[in-house]
Amino acid sequence: MFEKSTWIRLPRNVIVGHGVRSSVVEVVDDLHLQGRPLFVTSPTPKRVAADPIAADFEATGIEPAIVSVDTASFDAVEEVIETAEAADASYLVGIGGGKAIDIAKMASDHLEMGFLSVPTAASHDGIVSNRGSVPDGDTRHSVAAEPPLAVVADTGILAEAPWELTTAGCADIISNYTAVMDWRLAKRLKDVEYSEYAAALAEMTAEILVDNADLIRPGLEESAWVVTKALMSSGVAMSIADSSRPASGAEHLFSHQLDRLAPDAALHGHQVGVGSIMTAYLHGGDHGFWTNIRDALSSIDAPTTADELGIDDETVIEALTTCHEIRDRYTILGDGMNERAARDVAKRTGVIS
Repeated sequence: MFEKSTWIRLPRNVIVGHGVRSSVVEVVDDLHLQGRPLFVTSPTPKRVAADPIAADFEATGIEPAIVSVDTASFDAVEEVIETAEAADASYLVGIGGGKAIDIAKMASDHLEMGFLSVPTAASHDGIVSNRGSVPDGDTRHSVAAEPPLAVVADTGILAEAPWELTTAGCADIISNYTAVMDWRLAKRLKDVEYSEYAAALAEMTAEILVDNADLIRPGLEESAWVVTKALMSSGVAMSIADSSRPASGAEHLFSHQLDRLAPDAALHGHQVGVGSIMTAYLHGGDHGFWTNIRDALSSIDAPTTADELGIDDETVIEALTTCHEIRDRYTILGDGMNERAARDVAKRTGVIS
């Protein structure tokens, strides 16, 4: 007897394009959201987007509450929850990069109220997914939450974001290749829950970006358009799977361990990109797909070596040999690599010298 079922939660509205920042009030009306919003942002996104959007709301007689967060942490989530309750907010609007949006996402889930995602940088696929990622001491938690009710991504704003944030978003998407490889491996060896549809969508998203890597250039709205749509697809794949598996494998474990060993040394997307080079090598060997990943990253000015990440070789080796301990997720790393094997793959792929 067939008893399988699933409940896929996706954004109701996704608005991407030039000047759509001014559409936030209209989107709220379309969603029939009532009451006072709380904007969750950080200093630069506040100036670039939150303040102008607040002015649009004020023109309709609604004064949004605004909270600015400095770091991604559970303390910040708690601060947003307390601010929302004190302001009697009815819904949240995350305005900024991954930090503000993840915090708004997790706070809204706790408060059982909706939230909108208004990214100001195309830096990772959390802008649309149902997962929030927050560090907690020496570990990082990927927390299930509700996806945004709507996403409003203004390509004009995204194109003006620091170029390294966009290349980090690209690298995050390209790493879907190895995430899906790990997921399929875990399905074969550990019989984990697997969605062919979500895997195909995540993989196709990476392929489209790699095929168009030569078109991704600084300051171009067309580039922001391509990258943002890819991030949307990647986030939707996670919502379909109800798991971060379509976009998170050993390369993400490697990045999370780097966060512990060398905090703030490099951007998350850049770290997973370099991790993806090495884990792709582990999947395919000398003649595998790892060179395609490396070349695609290089073509968009994303790091491909430890030196370009600003991380020393020994830290890379330590991260590679210990990152399997971070969470119970089966990947190509299995129960861990020894130092000799880790050094070999890092050298063969040119990640270390």
